[in-house]
Amino acid sequence: MNLHLTLGWFFCVSLFSFALMYVDKRAARAGRSRVPERTLLLSAFLGGGPGAKLAQARFRHKTQKQPFKSVLNLAVIANGFLAAVILSERFRAGVLGMASGLI
Repeated sequence: MNLHLTLGWFFCVSLFSFALMYVDKRAARAGRSRVPERTLLLSAFLGGGPGAKLAQARFRHKTQKQPFKSVLNLAVIANGFLAAVILSERFRAGVLGMASGLI
């Protein structure tokens, strides 16, 4: 996968996750309808973990709520692992080598 595409994906989804957390925090303060936790966590797992974590710290939002806090931390770890795997030349070369050995 292209480096720019990968970084762009993580940046865009992180920005979206950051915005979702901001909207949810504002809604919570105003007593309005909230963004479902499932939506917040899904966006985090799809690559927005860093943005969601940054928003959590910046807006002091959902910092004590369990299991949300633990699952968000897991999403950040999964994002880092996924990014490392996608961007790893060694991984790509290994997968291509194994695939050519099967053919």
